[in-house]
Amino acid sequence: MIRKVPRYSVVDIETTGGKAGQGRITEIAIFIMEGEKIVDEFISLVNPESPIPPYISRLTGITNKMVEDAPKFYEIARRIVEITDDTFFVAHNASFDYNFIKKEFESLGYDYVREVICTLKLARKVIPGHSSYSLGRLCDELNIPLSNRHRAGGDAHATALLLKHLIVKNGNFIYPKEDFDIKGLNPALDLKKIHTLPEEPGVYYFHNAEKQVIYIGKSRNIKKKVYSHLSARNKRALRLKENLTDVSYELTGSELVAWLRESDEIKQQRPLFNKADRHSHFNWGIYHFVDQRGYERFFIDRIKQNISQPLDAFSTKEQAIQTLSSWVEAYNLCRRLAGLEDSNGPCFNHHVHQCNGACTGNEKPADYNARVSTMLKKLSFSSSNFIVFDKGRHSGEKSFVWVEKNVLQGYGWLNQEDTITHPAQLEEYICGGTDNRDTRKIVRTWLNKKSSSQIKILKY
Repeated sequence: MIRKVPRYSVVDIETTGGKAGQGRITEIAIFIMEGEKIVDEFISLVNPESPIPPYISRLTGITNKMVEDAPKFYEIARRIVEITDDTFFVAHNASFDYNFIKKEFESLGYDYVREVICTLKLARKVIPGHSSYSLGRLCDELNIPLSNRHRAGGDAHATALLLKHLIVKNGNFIYPKEDFDIKGLNPALDLKKIHTLPEEPGVYYFHNAEKQVIYIGKSRNIKKKVYSHLSARNKRALRLKENLTDVSYELTGSELVAWLRESDEIKQQRPLFNKADRHSHFNWGIYHFVDQRGYERFFIDRIKQNISQPLDAFSTKEQAIQTLSSWVEAYNLCRRLAGLEDSNGPCFNHHVHQCNGACTGNEKPADYNARVSTMLKKLSFSSSNFIVFDKGRHSGEKSFVWVEKNVLQGYGWLNQEDTITHPAQLEEYICGGTDNRDTRKIVRTWLNKKSSSQIKILKY
């Protein structure tokens, strides 16, 4: 297949500093290229709606006075979308420029997606051996004109000339690198749609030719995770690629919500290629009580409505027995007090010196119960009542996950300005979330590894 002449939007921005989502854009330049020729351009200062630090002004020459009457980003956003439509986004150290622009659009509620080419990475591949691949050094060594350094127009124009040089050296036009293996893909799969998947948290769905969901997954970065599926080469992955004709997704904003939603969706839809986490019913539970002698004990029974919540829930009785047995072994507990043996004498573990004698009265309840308490703490949340607030699906929204009395009540989304004075008010916002051993494990695991400063946990 002969590919048409590619169109590139060569971009450079100046900013107030910081990371995407924190700093703001102060100037943007875009040169449109058809193949090797520059055919259009757009250059504008931008009012960042925040002060420009003095050291940034010294570097770029852009002052607060210069941007005072410049258009705000939302006033030029439509022009940026239109001029870069059907182009490859090109920049030197492209992730910086692309992420800044994506965040600006995200604040407007728009998902700006383009396929990206980084001339810094490309230069290392096409013209190896340079001591430095900074734009200034490359332009010096390749005799590429670079004027107005650290201004968007000068840097973007130099990057466009660098791209032309790399196209000539490459001997062919430059296209974004395929980040996955197209071999074995179903020909009905739209690769352009795959390239424009969001790089955000959410749940994704693989469909076959009959529109059936054949696989459900979740990720902090949907696009990256889908690429990993398409790059896999094992037998199961190849079968999946043969059957895959479409990909849909649902953004969640929060990784925790994505994880919980994936768990629920797999149980409800039972996709062909999801081997794990497909059990839809948890019929058996492990329960806990204190007997008349003061010993903490366990028993396994069917889960019934309107009775106490089990410590853990299982699809089969055998799974419950296996788990309870592992608890007994790990914490040196008594098999008879755990309900795993029905006898009046010493339990089996006592005979092999793995039980300290709670079954015979030789170990005091306080000593025995201390080990049980240690085990129960491992199974419970650090607080029995809490709400996790995290990022929403778009600007102006936040997500929540609500746990009360160690039971997952659900998850959902709120507007940033919504005020919650009592947890019960969250009920009308709940969009999903089923309490079971998997979802409780998900929340516990996520809480143990959380690190984002944007996360707020409200305990009550």
